[in-house]
Amino acid sequence: SCHAVDKKVVGPSYKDVAKKYTAKDEPMLAKKVIEGGKGVWGPVPMPPNATVKDADIKTLVQFLLTLK
Repeated sequence: SCHAVDKKVVGPSYKDVAKKYTAKDEPMLAKKVIEGGKGVWGPVPMPPNATVKDADIKTLVQFLLTLK
């Protein structure tokens, strides 16, 4: 509900994330999904997702980076 593939909702679009980062950023992006974050895309913080399995987060981040 916070992101969409091709438009900003509360957070950035997945395509905008993919344009900003590369495969070398996967570990950092996975950490942001797990721990949450703020300030990179504006003032609204992203809540942590600590209950999501590491393998699922890795799959999600890898998928996001294909959306350039």
